[in-house]
Amino acid sequence: MRLTNLTAEPAEYASAREELREAEIDLMRHRERVADLRRRLPQGPVVDDYVFEEGPADLEAGDAPVQAVRLSELFTRPGRDLVVYHLMYGKRQTEPCPMCTMWIDGFNGVARHVAQNVDLAVVAAAGLPELRAHARDRGWGNLRLLSAGTSTFKYDLGSEDAEGNQDSTVSVFTRDGSGSVRHFYSAHPRMSEDLDERGIDLLNPVWHLLDLTPRGRGDWFAALDY
Repeated sequence: MRLTNLTAEPAEYASAREELREAEIDLMRHRERVADLRRRLPQGPVVDDYVFEEGPADLEAGDAPVQAVRLSELFTRPGRDLVVYHLMYGKRQTEPCPMCTMWIDGFNGVARHVAQNVDLAVVAAAGLPELRAHARDRGWGNLRLLSAGTSTFKYDLGSEDAEGNQDSTVSVFTRDGSGSVRHFYSAHPRMSEDLDERGIDLLNPVWHLLDLTPRGRGDWFAALDY
């Protein structure tokens, strides 16, 4: 796309920008192909109906009684899928992960839009009081917040190891005709030996805004406070 309202573009710039435009088109088409391949995955395995402890969406209800909720109960109605983000917090991860927190800040902002199509929840290994306190500090009032500290959910899904070290992960679940919950898809930051932090970058707009700029991401890292 030429910027017709600006002064004449130097030929070198115009050529490089056209090459970039073609690459952006190729990327868009490849991204849509990847999304199509994901949608075409065969039916995944049945998973346990894990039990979580749930915190209130109302941030003022921080001392509300603990409620037990099963994985199957996170589906709010038939015909919907469930997206679960695994927050790195709890057990060996004694402080909330700043990068995960940045991700969830974004989820909280778009949760009402996402809810028109799918169900969304955040699961951590941290105890419910600690998770609620972090959520109140961040203003997460639009999300279902769940503690999985007493279940094997995070270990089974690969976001926790045997020593209790945490990893960030996103998982998608479906329900079949019998009502059984099935694992559809999970993604982790580590994609291969040489790609250990980029696997779920598409879920966060911060990276994409930085990627628009000449300096890019640099060595910047998210923090809980600035």
